Amino acid sequence: MDNKSIEKISKKIAEGGKNVFFTGAGISTESGIPDFRSQGGIWDQYRPVYYDEFMSSEESRIEYWRQKAELFPDLEKAKPNEGHIAIARLNELGFLDAVITQNIDGLHQLSGLPDEKIIELHGNTTRVRCMSCSETSSMKASYDRIQKGELAPICHCGGYLKPDTISFGQAMPAAEMERAAQLSMNCDFFCVVGSTLLVHPAAHMPVYAKENSAFLCIVNLSETPCDKMCDALVSDNAGDVLSAIVDEVERLIK
Repeated sequence: MDNKSIEKISKKIAEGGKNVFFTGAGISTESGIPDFRSQGGIWDQYRPVYYDEFMSSEESRIEYWRQKAELFPDLEKAKPNEGHIAIARLNELGFLDAVITQNIDGLHQLSGLPDEKIIELHGNTTRVRCMSCSETSSMKASYDRIQKGELAPICHCGGYLKPDTISFGQAMPAAEMERAAQLSMNCDFFCVVGSTLLVHPAAHMPVYAKENSAFLCIVNLSETPCDKMCDALVSDNAGDVLSAIVDEVERLIK
């Protein structure tokens, strides 16, 4: 592990400025959740169902829910790992402004982070939303209905139920994107964890941060387009690195 980079990152966090973390699939793979885009990932196994297909075709809704039902048991079993827990520890220490996440698994919430500190750019697959009345319910409730024989559950109002995530072709959530951009542009420290930074517009957040003089660090196993502009780069497992960083922050503030 790159101890010099960890010390540099920890020192910056401990200065007590506005600290923002940006998390991607690489933090949750350590909890056993497969990512979407890498070789062997979810999009290698399943054909993505686009939003307009979901809304216009019952066959597409059935296929969409078949995929979600297959993936749900692994999601339900997943627990926060050391990376999620380290970020929650940082919040308890008073050194976290927000987590901007591309992940849809709800593991940041399970780690103990309060909802108001989490900005979910791509939604949350543990929730289901009616496309007509916007009422939300649990994914578990819809999964149980599918296990009992329903192919594409509908709301009591007659609307289509869909996991509360952003599908291909669906508009990004405006309020969350605006809040994420503002936090990125006004922070002092921005840490990317487990993201290849290839999915836009979310991937522009670290650029906003760096353009506004924030300290930018990246913790990721593979290269990203922002590697050359960052102030610290650690190519290692997120859980190990974040745990070491928070341990060092605790040491510095004692």
